[in-house]
Amino acid sequence: MKLHGIQKMTLLDFPGCVSCTIFLGGCDFRCPFCHNFELIDGTMKPTMDDDELISFLKSRKGLLEGVAITGGEPMINNELPMLIQRIHDTGYRVKLDTNGYHPDRLEKIVNSGLVEYVAMDIKNSPEKYPLTCGVDSVNMKKIYKSISVLMNSNIEYEFRTTIVNELHEEDDFVKIGEMIRGAKRYFLQRFTDRDSVPYGNLTAPSFDKMHKFAEISRGFVPNTQLRGVE
Repeated sequence: MKLHGIQKMTLLDFPGCVSCTIFLGGCDFRCPFCHNFELIDGTMKPTMDDDELISFLKSRKGLLEGVAITGGEPMINNELPMLIQRIHDTGYRVKLDTNGYHPDRLEKIVNSGLVEYVAMDIKNSPEKYPLTCGVDSVNMKKIYKSISVLMNSNIEYEFRTTIVNELHEEDDFVKIGEMIRGAKRYFLQRFTDRDSVPYGNLTAPSFDKMHKFAEISRGFVPNTQLRGVE
């Protein structure tokens, strides 16, 4: 399996775990605020395969505890379950990032017992999902099923939303809250611009807005926290 990048050590990507992060290519969405768009449009070429990853992990035993798998969208890769199995067999915990658009695959992976943590993006309120994902339409039944899979599982999980000034407003967080009411935890992430973001003229919400959105969200998910906000 081809991997498109690796961050060799991070304390941020896998809560409570010293980990590395691997990046897989491809995605079914085209979010205009994506930080990793070079993984989606094919600009970033593969840098290693799974054999090289396993060799790296074996050499880092005692230094690393886990592997965070992100993208792109990891779920579009048919070989993902085999990759997770190999990582787990090497003695590492696994965290998976997903957009939630492949609920059946997510359910199989969660039920396999091979992932310890899943982070699922909640892009926006249901009617604004296509706009926020940069596509013509989104089958929201898939999103709702993935939410249900995680909320009814025994693993650790989080929902998270990257907030963009031009895409999100207060009422969206009421509707998102209704989607994930009672979840374990919800993170609101403040958009930051960078050269790889595909569309210009997007801006980060003010700190006051971020705190207001969090206040609304806590009415549905009491454990709502902010990321990227001092």
